[in-house]
Amino acid sequence: MPTTAIADKEIQVDAEGFMTEYDEWDEDLARVLASNIGIGELTEVHWSVINFLRADYVERGETPTLRRVSTTGGIPTKELFVLFPKKPARKMAYVAGLPKPVGCI
Repeated sequence: MPTTAIADKEIQVDAEGFMTEYDEWDEDLARVLASNIGIGELTEVHWSVINFLRADYVERGETPTLRRVSTTGGIPTKELFVLFPKKPARKMAYVAGLPKPVGCI
């Protein structure tokens, strides 16, 4: 697996830049990752999405889809598009330090 340096840390990533090691992630890194893709300050709602993603990933072994975050996580799809503009599923996974969701382009 390739590695990259982000926020003075060496992290393992896949060919598209998604983190591959769950335990290398932390909240400070999430802030840097968000900034790298044009998301400013992470709000309480951002953190609720990120925390849902990470907990669901541990429970199910795969990154939740946009639909799952909306239906199970209780955050409306329209709000996810506001929080993580344009490609919310990809951006949520990226900031949460998880693999790209299955079926995501």
